[in-house]
Amino acid sequence: MTDIHPGQRVAVLVDAQNLYHTAQSMHSRNIDYSSLLEKAVQDRQLTRAIAYVIRADSPEEESFFDALVDIGFETKIKDIKRFSDGTKKADWDVGMSLDAVTLANHIDTLVLCTGDGDFSRLCSHLRHEGVRVEVMAFESSTSEDLIDAADTFLDLGERHETFLL
Repeated sequence: MTDIHPGQRVAVLVDAQNLYHTAQSMHSRNIDYSSLLEKAVQDRQLTRAIAYVIRADSPEEESFFDALVDIGFETKIKDIKRFSDGTKKADWDVGMSLDAVTLANHIDTLVLCTGDGDFSRLCSHLRHEGVRVEVMAFESSTSEDLIDAADTFLDLGERHETFLL
């Protein structure tokens, strides 16, 4: 399946940490999640939109989580892990991958919003299963393996006025 058409069933999975850090470090701006979801769906049938977020005990994060829900995302929240040496870790790679594989039989297209190259193998698997995979991220911080593994890639950095606040 290579064309976009109104009958396509679409799921949108957003790695919020990945997009946030890139938008902040490269553009000192935030992501417009409403525009991101609208472009990801493109008048197709939205099956599910999930934003994977990390709770880091920041004062404004609860209002951000609520805003994502208001836009139309289901939020999956994971607490940040703090280790005795002071390091912190939090990622959703396994959770996002499991959800993508679980959704594969119920969708025609998966829109993956991340630049993380760890998802390139997931893209290859889903495409082998007949799912169209579209990636939306900032090309300057996106793994070439991920771009190559997807059916299409949309560079959020080329459209600041649309995807950044």
